[in-house]
Amino acid sequence: MRPWRQERQRHQDSMPFGAPPLPPNDPDATMLIPRISGVQGGNRWPVADPDVLRPYDALATRMMPRISASPSTSFGEGPGLDATGFHAPVEAPEKPAAPSLAKSSSRIAIASLISRITGFLWKIMLVWAVGTGVVNDSFNIANTLPNIVFELLLGGVLSSVVVPLLVRSQDDKDGGLAYTQRMLTVAFVLLVIGTVVAVAAAPWLTSLYLDGEPGKTSSDLTTAFARLLLPEILFYGLFALLSAVLNAKQIFGPPAWAPVVNNLVVIFTLAVFMLTPGEITFNPVEMSQPKLLLLGIGVTMGIVVQAIMLVPPLLRSGFRFKWRWGIDKRMKEFGGLALWILGYVAVSQIGFTVNTRVLTSGDPGGVTIYSNAWLLFQLPYGVIGVSLLTAIMPRLSRNAADGDTRKVVADLSYASRISTVMLVPIAAVMSVIGTSVGVALFSGGENSTAEASRLGEALAISAFGLLPYALVMLQLRVFYAMKDARTPTLIMVVMTLVKIPLLYLCPVLLSDQNIVLGAMMVNSLTFVVGAIMGQVWLWVSLGNLRSKRVLGVILFTVVASGLGVLAAVAAGWVVPDFGERLTAWIKLILQGIVGLGVSFGVLALLRVDELSPATKRITRLIKRG
Repeated sequence: MRPWRQERQRHQDSMPFGAPPLPPNDPDATMLIPRISGVQGGNRWPVADPDVLRPYDALATRMMPRISASPSTSFGEGPGLDATGFHAPVEAPEKPAAPSLAKSSSRIAIASLISRITGFLWKIMLVWAVGTGVVNDSFNIANTLPNIVFELLLGGVLSSVVVPLLVRSQDDKDGGLAYTQRMLTVAFVLLVIGTVVAVAAAPWLTSLYLDGEPGKTSSDLTTAFARLLLPEILFYGLFALLSAVLNAKQIFGPPAWAPVVNNLVVIFTLAVFMLTPGEITFNPVEMSQPKLLLLGIGVTMGIVVQAIMLVPPLLRSGFRFKWRWGIDKRMKEFGGLALWILGYVAVSQIGFTVNTRVLTSGDPGGVTIYSNAWLLFQLPYGVIGVSLLTAIMPRLSRNAADGDTRKVVADLSYASRISTVMLVPIAAVMSVIGTSVGVALFSGGENSTAEASRLGEALAISAFGLLPYALVMLQLRVFYAMKDARTPTLIMVVMTLVKIPLLYLCPVLLSDQNIVLGAMMVNSLTFVVGAIMGQVWLWVSLGNLRSKRVLGVILFTVVASGLGVLAAVAAGWVVPDFGERLTAWIKLILQGIVGLGVSFGVLALLRVDELSPATKRITRLIKRG
């Protein structure tokens, strides 16, 4: 018996009772099953003639519940070849893709939402505990340093190109095990060295970000916090590395939920901090202060726990770590991409450094207000954009690896439209309720209502940059999936060249109190510039980006959001004065519900297709409830 006949017979025998028989005497039909089931592990079978396989699409469709390893087709963009080279089922071309993306991204979105909420909770608790003055500014600058150093060492590379490269390595005979072990070995050594050097250089690092007069800032306190927080670099790196390995294996849950546990550790730390008598003094600063040690070590332990939580799921996936030294040709490819990405991170950090120095030249608390406003700004993107990108990256990487430009464009177009429909209404309403958000959440304890109101104003004035920010992040992932790390760096250079002069104009044109408002507006303007440049560059690289459809969705969404803003403003007029904080809470809830309700309601009436994944998900949750 010929080999293909044996293969056919083996699969026919394994099929459940009542399944349709495989077409006789057709080796291509026999190849169907192992090729689909093997694609997740990287088995690259030769692509058969799609016209020959078209009659067996129905068979493939009926077998999909049994063969769960097959990736979905493009995001509802119509019939086309999937990653294995097969046509999507002609009778329902959009069915295979949508459930996979919606299911993955919705689960990540829930975890991300809870992570953002708990993250905001401990930020609010910190403001209640120490206010928005020098102590909080010093902590925020020091707490940002581990992220900055990590990004310069490896962070930008890990978040941008590691998942695509790990997906490609799955084509190896060992499923990419050796490549992954080698990458982990090199990255871990680099992280350890970088962490030791950063802790030793803490005073120099903090001096880069301080430009205020004595009394506005405290370099000694910032350096003390930095020495306690900089060890986070190693554990940020481990978390990012293990997350990349899990995501490449299509395991998204543990990396999404680990930050929640981190936040819970920090919340517990702050609860103990507020119950501990005394206060942090910074004239002089003593490293032995109990509250200083408690805050610094407690926040660091949160990152440690976050990284350790990924070890059990990684072991359950079958991965085993082994020290593997040496560099193969793909590691050299990784190095070439990494150099450009390090350039991207370095340029972006120049802009961040200037931004921080400008903030510290104004009133005390500018860094804290900016930091918290930025976190609020990122909340919608963190829930919607990050979950979408996390779910889309392995698929996008595979399509780019296969050279399927049409499907890469489909992925980009779909993600852009979903981001528009979900984020524009939120950004519009955010511009109305920004001040109420600041007063409701951040007034109280050591913080005054005036400072909380300024934080809300910073959020409102920057809300227009939310969609451009999300588009920039999406565009960068597309470039990296195509192994183009050069273009994002060049775009970041232009963005930074636009940003720095505008930042230096803020102290000239604005009062010390309003410098933070100017900095937030400049930040959003920079993302507008980046989004336009990225779109043009992708058009040059990929050709037709289906921009007309994206622009149509943007137009409908802007109209709906405008009506939502009018409704939210009108709702605010009917709220009587119950005192600043209570009134802020009432306006926040009422205007938010009315504004978003009208915006999404109009989109639903206009039958904007891109809204359907969210509405279907909500409907399912309601029915389950």
